[in-house]
Amino acid sequence: MVVGAGPAGASAAYAAAVAGRRVLLLEKSELPRYKTCGGGIIGPSRDSLPPGFELPLQDRVHAVTFSLQGRFARTRRSRRMLFGLINRPEFDAQLVEHAQKAGAELRTGATVTRVEQHGPAVPDRRTVAVVLADGETVLARAVIGADGSASRIGAHVGVKLGQVDLGLEAEIPVPPSVAEDWKGRVLIDWGPMPGSYGWVFPKGDTLTVGVISARGEGAATKRYMEDFVARLGLSGFEPTISSGHLTRCRTDDSPLSRGRVLVCGDAAGLLEPWTREGISYALRSGRLAGEWAVRVAEAGDAVDARRQALNYAFAIKAGLGVEMAVGRRMLALFERRPGLLHATITGLRPAWNAFADITRGSATLGGMVRSNGMARRALEILDRRMDTSTGVGPAGRGVGQRERPASEGEVAGEGQGHGSSDPEASGSPESPGTPRAQEAPAAPEAS
Repeated sequence: MVVGAGPAGASAAYAAAVAGRRVLLLEKSELPRYKTCGGGIIGPSRDSLPPGFELPLQDRVHAVTFSLQGRFARTRRSRRMLFGLINRPEFDAQLVEHAQKAGAELRTGATVTRVEQHGPAVPDRRTVAVVLADGETVLARAVIGADGSASRIGAHVGVKLGQVDLGLEAEIPVPPSVAEDWKGRVLIDWGPMPGSYGWVFPKGDTLTVGVISARGEGAATKRYMEDFVARLGLSGFEPTISSGHLTRCRTDDSPLSRGRVLVCGDAAGLLEPWTREGISYALRSGRLAGEWAVRVAEAGDAVDARRQALNYAFAIKAGLGVEMAVGRRMLALFERRPGLLHATITGLRPAWNAFADITRGSATLGGMVRSNGMARRALEILDRRMDTSTGVGPAGRGVGQRERPASEGEVAGEGQGHGSSDPEASGSPESPGTPRAQEAPAAPEAS
């Protein structure tokens, strides 16, 4: 049984169904449903999709504009696609359809209230009881929790969270002239609070605009969102959807299973700590959970079931866990030195190439640190500097005094090397937002 029909749950259901198991996929909402999410599909996400899956892309990104609190904007371009943009309702529904075609049974409107592995509702030690809000009890040989960041299954397993962030997002319809300015290009703005950033993702005649920062900075995050939208010249356009969402990141020692119950995706706190990217983590951990849940279901006793669950945890930690550890170090650096990061990624060709490789899926943060001695030594040096200057190590959530933003001269000086010398990418200074953001037409009068 799989609880939750998002990318993690649908991926788990597909993997278990393809292996020949009977799979029940429970979802509390009716599909399709909206989820607060930028909708960026990077290379690892594409590589984890079922065979024959056709991405419902709204746009293909070939350029990224980076800015630092709205200043020092600079665009980097690539002839090859960096990543794609989707709307979550269509994407999630299509993943569920693939799971159903593989043999999974879908039940929507099914809210899980609790999970029991002992007691009168459980007939034997090989069975898990899942109790629904209407009082029905459903029995399974193994259960996968993929029910989001506020997971009931995660609470049953005992998932521990070390980083919680608040994301705010708006879906803003825009006129064709504004949409054309953004076609094929996204904006990433390093924000005013430690660890915060904003984004603009174009999807046809709609822009997905959002910001994220540490929980506890709610008022400041809201102000950042309002200022960000205004700076882009988008204040006059009425959003069709405005939403908020908490992202939760697991601690290193957080469990991934309990008995015959596994967790994956947001329910397990699996996401990239720096960017808070979660779709690729959901798809990859969901596939692994589905594969190992088959083995758990076939286990004849508690010892064997526990062995298979531990193997699932090892698989997660050896892959996604390594990437998350590097992501935490990158977040610590970003919280401390956002100006340095901005200057590096916009001004140094190797840094941009690394960004492009990661988004395309030809490299990962963890893989780069393992295989690239220079990258590994640079991170180690920065870790030591942060430890001695702030008392905050690479696993720290916050920092003390925020590092001042780099001056315009510093950024410009670091950026001397980018441009036509890069055979794969080009860069150019921009005004904040779109090249013609200030020329956006006035908002239509309210009707």
